[in-house]
Amino acid sequence: MTPIIRPTNDKAFAEKIIRQNMSDYYQQLGMRWNPALFDKDWGELDSYELVINASRVGLLCINHDGNAYYIRELQIDRTWQRQGLGTTAIRYTEEIAQQSGIRLLRLRVFCINPAIALYERMGFRVCKTEGGTHYMERRIL
Repeated sequence: MTPIIRPTNDKAFAEKIIRQNMSDYYQQLGMRWNPALFDKDWGELDSYELVINASRVGLLCINHDGNAYYIRELQIDRTWQRQGLGTTAIRYTEEIAQQSGIRLLRLRVFCINPAIALYERMGFRVCKTEGGTHYMERRIL
């Protein structure tokens, strides 16, 4: 099933899905949600919602510099995970990067997050690991 991917400014939806998906990792890693950091970052990101049958099922937040596009958030509602939506969102980001003439995608992911398998299937490789986080990147051909 292919979602509609459209821009969103709904910060409350974004915060809710991030906190739902990431709370277990934060707990395991002894981290706390930082609302001030979220507020600061939110204003610097291009944010998109993934929609299926008029229901919001995911969030994609990206930004870029002259060298790379960065996937800052890729959150899929737990009931919709493992159905190809993450792959669709990564391909969407790739298309945006290509249109901008940028040939590199980067992301960060907690080392304990099973989404690493998705990123590796999509061609991302770990460049470094620091503080329980993998820094991954992928060239766009």
